[in-house]
Amino acid sequence: MSKNSIYQYYNNLAKTYDENRFENTYGKYIDTQERHFLNSFFRNKNYENILDLGCGTGRLMNFATHGVDFSEEMIKVAQQKHSEKQFAIGNISKIPFSVQFDCIFCFHVIMHQNKEETLKFLEECSNKLNENGILIFDYPTRKRRKVISEQEDWHANNTFTESEISELIKNNWNIKKQNGILLFPIHRFPKKTRNWFLDLDIFLCNTFLRKWASYNIVILEKK
Repeated sequence: MSKNSIYQYYNNLAKTYDENRFENTYGKYIDTQERHFLNSFFRNKNYENILDLGCGTGRLMNFATHGVDFSEEMIKVAQQKHSEKQFAIGNISKIPFSVQFDCIFCFHVIMHQNKEETLKFLEECSNKLNENGILIFDYPTRKRRKVISEQEDWHANNTFTESEISELIKNNWNIKKQNGILLFPIHRFPKKTRNWFLDLDIFLCNTFLRKWASYNIVILEKK
């Protein structure tokens, strides 16, 4: 699938993205876990500049001061929801802001990239972060998630092991912490029961069992 086709794919999704992806019980389950993680991380932090890289429609912009996405239509929706924040059209290997950030977080993006693109992302984030700046991103775990995508081959087909992440970041980053998201196969549970498992899922994803979660979140500190 060409880059232009992917661009059009997300532009076409923009107006209904939040409703279709995060207003159902499955999406809300993931959203709650991610927000719990970010709330815990940013508590008592006094960061001045925080970038949501791949911000989409601005779902998590209450944690950030700046947002970047490659989809113009996604940015338009985000601006409508968060007019007080700064937005720009860009991509993960070319961040268009000149400001240096204290923290960059990037959710649901690396899953669509290959190893080469992920390395470019890591290099660009290093360039855009202050000394000892923090990078947070999620990735599908290979132990748990063997993706057979019903969409194009670019969509959600990138997975990693913890050792592969360690190899990718060894020269420029220190791993501060890892956390899981979505340990239980919640899509197989009846919709009315899914929230019953949420608190336990959050707790277990903060233990060694995170390796078997669908996604891992890694917190890196720039060397």
